[in-house]
Amino acid sequence: MHGSFVLLPGDGIGPEVTAAAHQVLVAVAARFDHDFSFEQRPIGGNAIDDFGDPLPRSTLDACRTADAVILGAVGGPKWDDPNAKTRPEAGLLALRKELGLFANLRPITAHRQLIESSPLRRDLIEGVDILFFRELTGGIYFGASSLSDDGQVASSVMEYSVGEVERIVRMAAEAARNRRNRLTSVDKANVLEVSRLWRRVAARVMAEEFPDVEYEVVLVDAMAMHLISRPRDFDVVVTGNLFGDILTDEGSMLPGSLGLLPSASLGDTQPGLYEPIHGSAPDIAGKDLANPLATILAAAMALRHSLDLGDEAGAVESAVDAVLDAGMRTRDISAGGKFFGASEMGAAVAEAVRG
Repeated sequence: MHGSFVLLPGDGIGPEVTAAAHQVLVAVAARFDHDFSFEQRPIGGNAIDDFGDPLPRSTLDACRTADAVILGAVGGPKWDDPNAKTRPEAGLLALRKELGLFANLRPITAHRQLIESSPLRRDLIEGVDILFFRELTGGIYFGASSLSDDGQVASSVMEYSVGEVERIVRMAAEAARNRRNRLTSVDKANVLEVSRLWRRVAARVMAEEFPDVEYEVVLVDAMAMHLISRPRDFDVVVTGNLFGDILTDEGSMLPGSLGLLPSASLGDTQPGLYEPIHGSAPDIAGKDLANPLATILAAAMALRHSLDLGDEAGAVESAVDAVLDAGMRTRDISAGGKFFGASEMGAAVAEAVRG
C-alpha cells in the first residue's frame, strides 16, 4: 500500500529523533513491501526564524493531505521572550486546531527490560499498561484569558461543552472495549462547575452507550496519588486538557524516562499527529544524546491508527523490545553504564524491523 508521511522535525533534539523514526519507517516499508513517501516541513522556532510564523501555510497544507504527521519537538531558550509576538508552541497548538485533533492518546507502559530505571518499586510498576485520553482542544488552555491594566490580576477560563465531552468519552470507551474493558474518568467535580458538567455528560454516555464497560470516576487529586500508589489498577483513563497534561507527565516517570513515551493526537478524520511527549531538550541538542524510542513508538502508533497497519506497528514495537533485550540503552536509561546515541538506536531498531 501507499502511505504518505509529513515529518516535522522542529527544534532542539526534534531533528535527531525524527530522523530515527524516519529510518524505522523506511525499514517497515522494505519489509512489508509498502510504498511510503516522506515530506519534511518546518514548524516551531525554526519556522519563526525562516518565515516569521511557527506554522507556515505550506506546512499546514502538506499536513492536511498526508496520512500521518510525525513531530519531533518545538521550542527552546532562543524563542522564550515573553514579549514576542508569537512562540514556537503556538505552531503546535494551531496545527492541532486546524486538523481538528481533539483526543490525545498517551500510552504509559512499563517496559520489562527497564523496570530498574523507574523510581518506584518493581512490585508497583511491573505490568503497568495505562492508556490516557486527554481532551486536546478545550479547557483552560483555550478559554478566554485576561490581565488587568495594572498587571495585578489575571484570569483564565476553563470551559467545556457537552459535545466536546461526549466525543472524547466515546473514543476512550471504545478503546477500553478493546483492552481490559475498564474506563476511569478524572475530574474535579467537588469544586469546579465545568467538572460537574463533565461528570454528568460522561455518566450519561457510559450508561446509554457503553453499559458493558466497567466505569469509575476519580477526583484529580486522588488520581495523582493513585497513579503512584496503585498504577496497575488502571486501564483507560479519560480527562480534560489541564488534568491530562499534568497526570500524563506524572505517569511518564513510571517507566523511568520521558524518552520512552509516545503520543497520538486524533480527530474524527485523518491525518493524526504523532509525537513523543518530551520537549526539545536544547541542552543536549546536536550531541546525539537523545532517546529516539518515544518517537519511534509514535511512528508505530501512526501505522496502527492512521494507516490501519497493525502488524507493521507490532513489528516496530517488537523491534524496540529486541533492542532493549540486547542491552542497548540511551543515556537517560543507562543507569550510568555504556550508552548509545540516537542515531545508533534508530539504526538498531530499523535493523531489527528488517529481521
